[in-house]
Amino acid sequence: MNKYFEVAVEVVVATLKNGKEKKNKEIYLVDAQSVTEAEARVVKDFEKAGVQIDYKVSGAKESRVLRVIE
Repeated sequence: MNKYFEVAVEVVVATLKNGKEKKNKEIYLVDAQSVTEAEARVVKDFEKAGVQIDYKVSGAKESRVLRVIE
């Protein structure tokens, strides 16, 4: 049975005039067996995609999603 995790990532999208960074929180649904694996898969996906912006995995939790129907 698949387990899904919601992984939160903080992404820096811009620097404001006052020098502060504007951050967005993005949520990714990941098929994994543990929180650690889910976080690692998100980081690997960002690296594979060549993401050049600052980001930080800020948390992960098991999702209530039972299954994904495609």
